[in-house]
Amino acid sequence: MITRCVVLRFLKFPPNRNKTSEEIFRHLQSIVDFGKNVMTEFFGENYVHHGEVVQLPLDFVKQLCLKIQAERPESRCDKDLDTLSGYAMCLPNLTRLHTSHFAEHRPILCVEIKPKCGFIPFSRHVTQEMKHKVCRYCMHQHLKVATGKWKQISKYCPLDLFSGNKQRMHFALKSLLQEAQNNLKIFKNGELIYGCGDQRDTAADWNELACHLKPFFYPSNGLVGGPHCTGTIIKELIHVITLTLLSSTDKCRAGDMRLVPSSQGRSCCEASPFSKELLRNGKSHAEGSGLPRGCLLYKTLQAQMLDLLDIEGLYPLYRRVERHLQEFPEERDLLQIDGPYNEAFYQKLRDLSTEDDGTLAYALTKVQQYRVAMTAKDCSIMIALSPCLQDECSDQRPVIPASRARFAFSVSVLDLDLKPYESIPHQHKLDGKIVSYYLKNVPPKKEPGKAGLLAEPDDCTLVLHKV
Repeated sequence: MITRCVVLRFLKFPPNRNKTSEEIFRHLQSIVDFGKNVMTEFFGENYVHHGEVVQLPLDFVKQLCLKIQAERPESRCDKDLDTLSGYAMCLPNLTRLHTSHFAEHRPILCVEIKPKCGFIPFSRHVTQEMKHKVCRYCMHQHLKVATGKWKQISKYCPLDLFSGNKQRMHFALKSLLQEAQNNLKIFKNGELIYGCGDQRDTAADWNELACHLKPFFYPSNGLVGGPHCTGTIIKELIHVITLTLLSSTDKCRAGDMRLVPSSQGRSCCEASPFSKELLRNGKSHAEGSGLPRGCLLYKTLQAQMLDLLDIEGLYPLYRRVERHLQEFPEERDLLQIDGPYNEAFYQKLRDLSTEDDGTLAYALTKVQQYRVAMTAKDCSIMIALSPCLQDECSDQRPVIPASRARFAFSVSVLDLDLKPYESIPHQHKLDGKIVSYYLKNVPPKKEPGKAGLLAEPDDCTLVLHKV
């Protein structure tokens, strides 16, 4: 008998917010349709697992929710799981390998990365020059630490990961491993073994992680233990993740979209420690090798760059749509605000013009593109790895080499729910808050070439000594 390892996803709602079973079914089906008909066009069907809506016995649902309640993070318990409709989404377990069956009996390693936004805004609507220099993620880190979300600022910068430059990518992945926050998790056979820690002992965590990873990367016991061993294993992990992220295993229609390439804007972020180190060593900027067109990072970046106007340029267009809906609320369905997410919806996303003709149609297209872009900015990438014996490796199956091992792998993307139309005002307000806090609390970087004798001192005293 063949058994499937699946994940059940239930909707969550604030307390006392009741929805009918029919409403919950339609909500779940719209999530499936969006993944199947829209995001698959951007990423390719090998990367997107949209799942299906299933109906379960209510007794089973209630028992399951009671069992997992204690496992839910405290921060998520402000919402209740839907236990009344019986509807759920059935999805494949992406911590497992999805390219072959031969490795099912072998240990499987899975790395989940939430890469965040990989470009700096290029829109002419941006009013603060700092947004053209420092990426959103790096600016937001300061506000999150100030508000107690995290204890310390991460050295990770998404632009390093999306650069295609292996040295920068290695630095980005090492930074994620040092300060995972909620942007990196590692699973072994479906069980979480690393991630989501804050203010923990990185050295101790890495030693424990290395113990889990050693059988994958160094199957024999010949490697000497200790810090050197830990560092070597972590480097192997970073190397394999990098190669996997740069690999290409699927094609998609959205690859034909001619979005503004990131090379036309800044390819590095001034706040990245990698960039700062280069400046200290006399180099003016970090190099970007460019991402291979078929790799998942490239496709993710293309979807993210549907944010053509930045929230500053988008918000007035949102207000135009909102005024129309206030006057004609019955047209919400006609404008496809809540779906259906079909071929017609996707085709409208392909209009990349940025010249506002004052119409509702233009405003609506930009609003929908922004929602898709925000979805791509918040997606997660799942990399599943399984040791591959020499006689099992073939030309048909993608394989990643390491120093003393070879891995069969699969790469998937998840968290692809379309961002709500109603969240746009919040995004506009949050953007202003992030930039304002950064400008007030982070000292501006000195421009290269203006240090030393060229700097303008506030006060200067000349002291003469006898010779």
